[in-house]
Amino acid sequence: MTDTQTLDEAAVSAYLTQNLPGFEGPMEVTKFQGGQSNPTFMLKTPAHSYVLRRKPPGVLLKSAHAVDREFRVQKALEGSDVPVSKMHLLCEDDSVIGSMFYIMDHVQGRNFNEPAMPDLTKADRSKVISEMNRVLAALHSVDIDAVGLSDYGPEGNYFERQVGRWSKQYRASETQSIPAMDQLMDALVGERPADDGQRTLVHGDYRIDNMIFDATGTDCCAVLDWELSTIGHPFADLAAVIMQWQLPAGSEGRGMGGLDRAALGLPSDEEFIAEYCARRGLSGIDNFGYYLGFTFFRMAAIIQGVLKRALDGNASNPERAMKVGAFVPVFAQHGLDALKRG
Repeated sequence: MTDTQTLDEAAVSAYLTQNLPGFEGPMEVTKFQGGQSNPTFMLKTPAHSYVLRRKPPGVLLKSAHAVDREFRVQKALEGSDVPVSKMHLLCEDDSVIGSMFYIMDHVQGRNFNEPAMPDLTKADRSKVISEMNRVLAALHSVDIDAVGLSDYGPEGNYFERQVGRWSKQYRASETQSIPAMDQLMDALVGERPADDGQRTLVHGDYRIDNMIFDATGTDCCAVLDWELSTIGHPFADLAAVIMQWQLPAGSEGRGMGGLDRAALGLPSDEEFIAEYCARRGLSGIDNFGYYLGFTFFRMAAIIQGVLKRALDGNASNPERAMKVGAFVPVFAQHGLDALKRG
């Protein structure tokens, strides 16, 4: 089994001493246990705390684990209305630790593992979700030409491209036949809406657990995990938020299913979408069920890849990877249900 739990600390320290101004050891390394994609480590020195994010070792699917893209997009967003960590350097030399990696600041703050935020007050829950909405609208309002990201994704219909890409990724990591997934992929091709011309930066995995908030307040300090970001259609990100909320509440599902949202200070799907549209000057969104179905499909394809890596011995967190992988058929069925609702 390939070891993704440790890091060649001596090699990292030597490299940073030579290439990162102000870096000075000794360095204490701790692996973050969250996430399934790119192994991530805290590097703590007497003067500063950094984060190292690397590609996992082993044979990887083409275009997956793109830490170089993560570095580029966050560097481009520095100083924008989208809060990101400060990027320091990208090492593309695999010989240093065995795979590409980048170094960014460690952002102090708090992270919410589930959107219901059970430990917060009703008022603060409402403020955090509204801030999440603000950041999403700001992300989709970034002038991609001005920040140098106009070539960050290809031209053309985003959903056509994404359905094709993730269908190929899914087939490449398929471990069993799942009829609902086959039906969903066919439906996403046959029912695709006409392109409305919107072309923005999209995060690709926009969830509350990929955000760091002020330690005592409700402002967002940084959006994390940009691996799936590209230039595409903003409704995919919006639908991804709504998708998570359909899942069961609690630390496993990390959704809002079955909760009395109004009593908790949490918005309905419709309220969140309306607030987003108001921020972007949109009158509304037709056929939202398609975008929601697409996000369930993409998540099913992603977690199928997680499962395949676990079976191949390359998962960052093998036990969780196996557990998550079992939900591929569930996500596929949710996707079909969303399409039917329209």
